[in-house]
This record gives sequence, C-alpha cells and structure tokens, in this order.
Amino acid sequence: METVVSKPTDRGIMETGSALVVDETCLSAKIFYGHVQSLIGRCDYIFIPRISNYGRHRCMCVRFEGLYDETRNVFRGTNQKFMTCDVDVLQDKKEKDAFVGLGYQLGFSHKQAKRAYKRAKRAEQKKRRQAVNETEQLYRQEGTKILIAGHSYLIEDAFIGRTVTDYLKKSGVIAIRADLVDQSTAMKRSLELSPTCRWEPNREILGSIVMHRDKVDGIILMSAFPCGPDAMVNELLTRKMHDIPILNLVLDGQSGTAGVETRLESFVDIIRFKEGTL
Repeated sequence: METVVSKPTDRGIMETGSALVVDETCLSAKIFYGHVQSLIGRCDYIFIPRISNYGRHRCMCVRFEGLYDETRNVFRGTNQKFMTCDVDVLQDKKEKDAFVGLGYQLGFSHKQAKRAYKRAKRAEQKKRRQAVNETEQLYRQEGTKILIAGHSYLIEDAFIGRTVTDYLKKSGVIAIRADLVDQSTAMKRSLELSPTCRWEPNREILGSIVMHRDKVDGIILMSAFPCGPDAMVNELLTRKMHDIPILNLVLDGQSGTAGVETRLESFVDIIRFKEGTL
C-alpha cells in the first residue's frame, strides 16, 4: 500500500492543532490533530489505532483509547475517511488480530494480512533490538551522562523533544533515552518503584530508571503539559529518588526554546559542579 506521511512538526502544525481542541487538551494531542489536519484530502484513509491495553495493569492513557473516535468527531465536517484497528487484550482483542483485521479492511485475505503482520513485526523487533543495543553502549562511554525519561512520541518530535536532545549533545553531554530499553526487563524492574502503576509506557520508563540510575549523572523527566499519567509518575520519582539530580521539564509549546535551553544549561551546570568539573 502507498503511504502518505505528514511533515515534521513545526509551529504551524502545533498552532493548527491547538485551534481544533479545548485548551485543556495535552500538548501531544494538539500536535497530533495538527498532523491530521495536514493530511486531510491528501489520502484515501487516515490510519489511527485505538489502543486500550495490552493486558491487566498494562493500560494506555485514555487519550490513546479514545483517539480514533475523538479524531472522527473533530473532523466530522470533512469528507475524509478514517481507519482503525482495536487493541484491547482484556477484551480478547490482541495486537495480531487487530492488524490482521486491518488487512481485511484494506481488501486483503487472512493469509496475506497475517504474512504482512509477521514481516512487519520482525522488522519492528529488529529495529528495536538495534536501538536498545546502541543505547546500552552509551552507558559505557566516558563523560557526563543524562537520562531522558519521556515518551518516544515526545522525545522524537522535531519541534518539541528534539530541542532537548540537540542542546544536550551540543553541550558535550551524553543524552540517553530511557524509552529505548528491553521492555520485558523494564516492566519487571518497574515494580521496585511502584507495584501499582498501570500505564504501560510509564512502567517501561520507571523500569529503565531502576536499571540505569547508577550509570548516569542526572535524570530529565520530560513531559507534555498537562499529561495526567506523567504528572503522577514524575511526582512519585521526585519523592523516591533523592540521590541523583532530577529536572522536571514540562513542555507547553508556548515559551519557545530559550526558556527550555536556560533550564537545561542550569541543570548541566549543577551536575558538573557536583562532579567538580565546572
């Protein structure tokens, strides 16, 4: 199938998405709606998965669960068609079945859809293993190392998250992503910090912090305003971890990069002063 991808996030996309939803919507969702708007009329279908959970105590943010329905409502005045797949393991709707069902929607046979899913899953796992291995190598390097604890969709965003990683690299800091971690190990280790955290992405980040806290010099808790799960989990982390510098960086998209860079500069200086290298 031919795919159409929206361009990297910029201020225009963020402002377009912000105008489509209520102010209390989280920054990530505002950006998402901006991307959807940029695709209206450019493709036959816009694919938006509905992801509820991957099992007990493995839930997603409610935004993921309602994203497909919310988007159809926001863009109900257009003629754009949308397509989804439903992942809800607690209702016996597993990821594989969801994607095979997507193949049906696209007009392919069960055999073709199953084969496509297997190929895609192998490719995803290979890319993930490579990224995890490269990340683990960073912990062994000499120099000031800072762990960025944030969601992939935020850290990788060209307009929001990449500002943080780019600045740290320019400052000579080894920036390490907590989200690139062996998932099964991280999920188990997360119980050491919180046995009750129910959000899958946050549990992975918690486990990654437990696994690597002794290998880094500081931690940046990166979140998008006003993310509810992040607000609760980051508060837990700042209360439980007192032996390592932590910067709680909440991105709202309003202040530009200057304010963020000033806070990052101060945080890096604090770490280097503590190390005696400043």
